[in-house]
Parts: sequence; C-alpha cells; structure tokens
Amino acid sequence: MSYVLETKDLCKNFKNQKANDRISVKVEENSIYGLLGPNGAGKSTFLKMITGMMKPASGDILLNGKPLERKDLVSIGALIENAPLYENLTARENLKVRTLMYGLSEDRIEEVLEIVHLNNTGKKRAGNFSMGMKQRLGIAIALLNRPRLLILDEPTNGLDPVGINDLREVIKTFPEEGITVIISSHILSEVEQIADHIGIIVNGKLMYQEKLSESENLEALFMDIVRKEGSING
Repeated sequence: MSYVLETKDLCKNFKNQKANDRISVKVEENSIYGLLGPNGAGKSTFLKMITGMMKPASGDILLNGKPLERKDLVSIGALIENAPLYENLTARENLKVRTLMYGLSEDRIEEVLEIVHLNNTGKKRAGNFSMGMKQRLGIAIALLNRPRLLILDEPTNGLDPVGINDLREVIKTFPEEGITVIISSHILSEVEQIADHIGIIVNGKLMYQEKLSESENLEALFMDIVRKEGSING
C-alpha cells in the first residue's frame, strides 16, 4: 500500500491543553480522506501542522514515506479557513499574482480555472463572487503548484446547497488527476458522499480510522464514538 501522508504520534500542546494527542493517520495515494470531528476537536490544528503553519510538539510527519521537510511543502496545496483572495482582482488576476510570486508559468492559470469551473468569470471581481465561487478560487490557488496532496479545512462552511454540490463535484475529480485529498468537516453527509476513508478526532485524539463502507451508517458510528469519548452528554 502506498501512502502519500503518514503521521506518527503527532502532538500539539497549547499551554496545559493537548490540542492533538498522539495522532497517527495513514492516507492512501489518490484517495479522499475525510477527517471528522466535533467543533474544537483538533482537526484544524492537525491540518496546520501538516501544512507547516504550526510546529508539532512531538511526533513525525511522513510525506511519501520520508520525513516532511520545509522544501516538501511546495507539493502540498491547502485551503485553510477562508480563501486568501484579493477581492478587487478578477479570478485570473488573483492567480496571476501567485504565478509571479512562485515563478510559475501563466499557462497554469487557465488549467486550474477550468478544473474548478471558473473559466467564464471574465472581469468579475472576486469580491463580487458567491461564497462557493470564492472557495473554488481558493482551491484553484492551492492547485497552481500541481500538489500531490490537497488539504481542505471545512471547505463547505457558509455555502448554500448549490455551492456545496458544485464544490463536491470538483473535489471528487481530484484523485483521477493524481491528487490525494484530505477534507476536514463536521458535516457527515458531505464526507459520506465523497470520502474513501475516514478518521474521527474527538478531544484531540484519533478515535477511529477505516475505509468507508457503503453499508456503514456514518452518523450512528460518529455519534457512538463521540459519546463514548464524553463530548456529548446522554
């Protein structure tokens, strides 16, 4: 089995609290891995360590079987929290700024706009985009460097049903393009529709990690794990 990403006993502490407590995940190549958990469970902290935004207190991060180094971060694309957009610029202009920053060919701009279905936005400024369009433009920015691993942290937050559906259809195509995806969410139905594997984090601990079965009742599984860990009363 080929794993794009592995973490071993990854920990992160904030003062006297363990935000992540010995998290060990394995993410298969060209798959979609759904990272689930209640709000505040530690999902974003975990993803920020993988993307180099935070330094682990202890543990290991392996990319393609080798310890993650700063130079490897160019092969990881990420959309963490809100898309980093210049709202007074068009979609193409937003992407051109990044190609200049990273020394990339402008040919890549049209490729990523087509991938996220924003190639017909013309001169419309990003500030006038719907929330779903902004999220898709954020993903386009994350794709510019041709990453092998794409990290999406709660990408459907604030989207209406149409925006969620559009984003879902885009994400489902990525494994066919050789892109492995980790998507964090607390919306079980969304993850259930696109993920191959799931991990469930509760109170900073990875309580479950398995291939997602079509016959699995994800809501029942999730609630059972969360209740056992004491995050929900009853």
